[in-house]
Amino acid sequence: MEVDEAAGPSGGAHAAITPASPAAAEASSASLASVVLAPSGTTGSVSIALHPLVIMNISEHWTRTKAQAGGPQTVFGALIGQQRGREIELMNSFELAHHRLDGRDVIDREYYALKESQFKQVFSDMDFLGWYSTGEAPGPAEIDIQRQICEINESPLFLQLHPAARHTDLPVAIYESVVDLVGGQARLLFVPLTYSLQTEEAERIGLDHVARISGAVDDGHSQVDEHVMVQHSAIKMLASRVQVILRYVREVHAGALPFNHDVMREAKALADRLPVLESARFQPEFYTQCNDAALLTYLGTIMKSCNHLNQFIKKFNVLYQRQGGHGRRLRGMFF
Repeated sequence: MEVDEAAGPSGGAHAAITPASPAAAEASSASLASVVLAPSGTTGSVSIALHPLVIMNISEHWTRTKAQAGGPQTVFGALIGQQRGREIELMNSFELAHHRLDGRDVIDREYYALKESQFKQVFSDMDFLGWYSTGEAPGPAEIDIQRQICEINESPLFLQLHPAARHTDLPVAIYESVVDLVGGQARLLFVPLTYSLQTEEAERIGLDHVARISGAVDDGHSQVDEHVMVQHSAIKMLASRVQVILRYVREVHAGALPFNHDVMREAKALADRLPVLESARFQPEFYTQCNDAALLTYLGTIMKSCNHLNQFIKKFNVLYQRQGGHGRRLRGMFF
């Protein structure tokens, strides 16, 4: 509002109130529209457990899209996992298709329905819990996507990965949405959530192999190798002790050694603690564990071969440039 003072016919002053300019109103509306985070006093209502597989999937999605498009692009995807009360576990993810319409990103619902039916066939115990994107901080565009995802899940989570982050902390932020009053209007706002990392044995082994390949120096050893060697030594020692007990029992049975009731009772107790190998549960679990171990071995071999091939491509390109060749250069597998 503006107040103007002017002298009247009697020499007094009077005040004239004029409405604010349209530019000021537009600036105020724009400032309200840019508010996407809830006040700092707002706390989250759920606890999050994040698996590294989700971060690896998002990183691979963004890297592949960047290589195909020739520059950084914003990517979108869905988060799946399990929810038990207020505890949410984000375990996996898949990509979402989108297109631009009137200057805004629109999620392809048909593509989502197709992907949902596919992952339900494989991960029947997981549910759709939210979506992910890449960027430095959430803005009005993310609020618009959140409204679209709310049509699928009434309270979806939003995970944002910042690929260009330079700090040492994990560049991942997770939000939930709340409805709050901003400037007298109901607005959808993001509330930051705290999360913890939760890994399984297969994820730890895969991450260790990735870290070895990513390192500049590969000495052929890793924490997984050391852990396996410790387990191998323990099993070898256990086998030797079992052989000692077995020999003692055989000698007692043959009459070469006197019968000791205390020792035989302890041997019988140890034998009762061993798993029953002829049970109906042993064979399926044993073969499943063997298949998992073989799959992880194959995965490590493939990753090592990809690393060697990538190093060969880099060296070939350097040599090709030194020779002054002109033409199409080989492209690496990782960008």
